[in-house]
Amino acid sequence: MILLEAGDWRATLAPERGGAVLSLDWRSRPVFRSTPEGATDILETACFPLVPYANRIADGRFVFEGREVRLQTLERFAPHALHGDGWLLPWTVESQTTNRVEMTLEWFPKADADAQGWPWPWRASQTVELSDRGLTITLSVTNFGDAVMPAGLGLHPYFHRHADSRLTLSAEGVWITDVREIPERLAPPTEIADWSNGLTLADAPFVDHAYVGWTGEAMVDGGGRRVTLRATTPARWTQIYAPADGDFFCVEPVTHRPDAHNAPDGEDCGLVCLEPGKALSMSLKIGATTL
Repeated sequence: MILLEAGDWRATLAPERGGAVLSLDWRSRPVFRSTPEGATDILETACFPLVPYANRIADGRFVFEGREVRLQTLERFAPHALHGDGWLLPWTVESQTTNRVEMTLEWFPKADADAQGWPWPWRASQTVELSDRGLTITLSVTNFGDAVMPAGLGLHPYFHRHADSRLTLSAEGVWITDVREIPERLAPPTEIADWSNGLTLADAPFVDHAYVGWTGEAMVDGGGRRVTLRATTPARWTQIYAPADGDFFCVEPVTHRPDAHNAPDGEDCGLVCLEPGKALSMSLKIGATTL
């Protein structure tokens, strides 16, 4: 475990566990939900990177520029592929100070052309840094191959939820999913939950949906404080996951919608066609103030 400190902020990281953040505290109180002691499931951590894609790919299959791709799937999420490969692999620490860690991960496809798995090589970099103003996570992926690669990024923070937690964010629409949790149609936010004027999580329905046209900003009031989020421009989508009875909720900045790899031609789904040697990057800033 790596400890980072700056001002009133404290975070712990576990690069070997999918590049995960284990905790984020401000003034000794949790901003992210803390990873339970002894937990081995990365889905119990505080935040982890999504690379080279975010959320679900239906049936773990898609076609890109005439190439059929079959991805490996986890039994718990079958038949869909989920969140890429970065969260399932150990990351390498490249540099470390008292308030900053840079880590990397390289992916190379299997030599067998018929093997399942992401068929393009890539290199990801994740920098986690604390300052007096809060947390900044910067994530990037570079196409290491000699062919164009579909690329996407995201971060999966789990925020600590208070009894009076209230989320405010603005988005243009929300994707309604089918029974398989795959986006089916675009609708106004009011069809699921409209957060634009603030909505107390205790009064909200169960939400596990992607919002499009997100401004990249959000704030959470509760427990006598305000937590702010700001994501850079590529993250024009956010996946909100708010279990009705959970002690956490997720506001995930992502660069594309779920199942973007199977989106109809011409749809602005956010997927980037990354040329060889080119990189895609995004960042997330977290701050806090007393109410």
